[in-house]
Amino acid sequence: MSELNTAEAIVKSLEAEGIQYVFGVPGEENLDILEALRKSSKIRFIVTRHEQAAGFMAATIGRFTGVPGVALSTLGPGATNLVTAAAYAQLGGMPLLMISGQKPIRRSKQGAFQIIDVVDMMKPITKFSKQLVEGSLAASHVREAVRLASEERPGAALIELPEDIASEKVSIEPILPSNARRPVAEAKAISATVELLKNAKHPLIVVGSGANRKRTSNMLTQLVKGFDIPFVNTQMGKGVIDERLEQFAGTAALSEGDYVHRSIEQADVILNVGHDIVEKPPFVMNKDTRVVHINFESAVVNDIYHPRLEVIGDIANAIWQIHESLEDVRDQLDWDTTYHLETKKTLDQEFETAVTGASTITPQVLVNQVRDTLPDDGIVALDNGMYKIWFARHFVTMLENTLLLDNALATMGAGLPSAIAAKLVEPDKKVVAVVGDGGFMMNSQELETAIRLELDLTVLILNDSSFQMIRWKQEAQGLDDFGLQFNNPNFVDYAKSYGAKAVAVTTPDELESELTRAVNDKGVHVIDVQFDYSKNAESLKTN
Repeated sequence: MSELNTAEAIVKSLEAEGIQYVFGVPGEENLDILEALRKSSKIRFIVTRHEQAAGFMAATIGRFTGVPGVALSTLGPGATNLVTAAAYAQLGGMPLLMISGQKPIRRSKQGAFQIIDVVDMMKPITKFSKQLVEGSLAASHVREAVRLASEERPGAALIELPEDIASEKVSIEPILPSNARRPVAEAKAISATVELLKNAKHPLIVVGSGANRKRTSNMLTQLVKGFDIPFVNTQMGKGVIDERLEQFAGTAALSEGDYVHRSIEQADVILNVGHDIVEKPPFVMNKDTRVVHINFESAVVNDIYHPRLEVIGDIANAIWQIHESLEDVRDQLDWDTTYHLETKKTLDQEFETAVTGASTITPQVLVNQVRDTLPDDGIVALDNGMYKIWFARHFVTMLENTLLLDNALATMGAGLPSAIAAKLVEPDKKVVAVVGDGGFMMNSQELETAIRLELDLTVLILNDSSFQMIRWKQEAQGLDDFGLQFNNPNFVDYAKSYGAKAVAVTTPDELESELTRAVNDKGVHVIDVQFDYSKNAESLKTN
């Protein structure tokens, strides 16, 4: 390689890793990276209006592709704005690489202006956080940061690039990714699992977010269909197995006492596939529960999760081995799985009753309409709010990464940026962002980004002028309604000021008409939905 500066060497290394997008906000400390991207790189740089949104977009790229998206910031306030996005990726298991700028470290005439210890700030919420102190280390830092961000369990990584190091001349080649294979589960663990299943009466599969990351859908679907085993999923496990299958018994969206949780309590053997402790627990174990932990890594044990057996290794391979071994004892299996499916039918009937004849746009009406409007491979990107529980419970998900739901950090403000990233990755698919009015206003400025990129995107703003999730909790605790209400702008005028097409709807019929039009039209469409949560607490009561 001919002599480059360090910033150019970093960009070449990013190209060797298969990086396609860098999102960020420019600053004087990252101008060398910007110039390297401009001069000779095929990597697409996308200016965002806030570093937090850049991080959300980059993490979503990692979620879809398994290859980190990159978020670029300057020093100080630019880097601190990446903190929430770093936590979002780290807890959500999404590959993310952040590159932050810094003042020169060998000689600076500006004292401590804007300088904080970004590297130490990021260490608790990343897998890798280092300052690049020598240009010759650029290739190895990029390779190690991307490796750690991508490998199980995926997460966030940071490289801090000082201004003087960025301009330093170097002669280095990118370090190419290695061809790594994950280990497979040990045969005795498979045999022990099959023995438990052979003696079970009410087996159940629980699908978690770890199963969603590594494309285990095919193996799990074969196991479920081949042996007629009921399955439930966690919120971030939705889409791994097609929920239209008759074996689907629901999504763990609430806490103990909900329909799905009561169904899980009836299981005597649970295959817990891809369990991730960051999610709200899909079940609370008792001393009689026989749980098989099937994952890339061993279980994190606590008061509510202490599995009887652990099958550690590549998840898809472990499921294949279990399937093959069950074939040998098929005639010895004597299972009764009717209870799980009957419970799901009761939940579905309640949902259908709530949708039929509704005169306002309730959570049930919204979920039903979005599902009816989108094709099977359409993508819904959720922000965080009360409506997330309704989508988890009732939105029928057929394919992986078609319901982008954060049940890990569960941060507000990620819905619109993640929808933008989803549309970049899947330009031919219909994409709808569903955002509460609180979450929308945390990153609403990214409407400009979507319009500048000429994306075809629909944004549903659920307008009820309050933080409804907290209101529900407040009411459940018998507390007075206090501190949760606010005023909104005129969302139609606000969206139009950016250049979006925008309307307001108040009835189910209007929602159906406008959503159908928006999803099938070009450009960015914003729909201000007058949302009715008045029966929320009553509808979510469990039996």
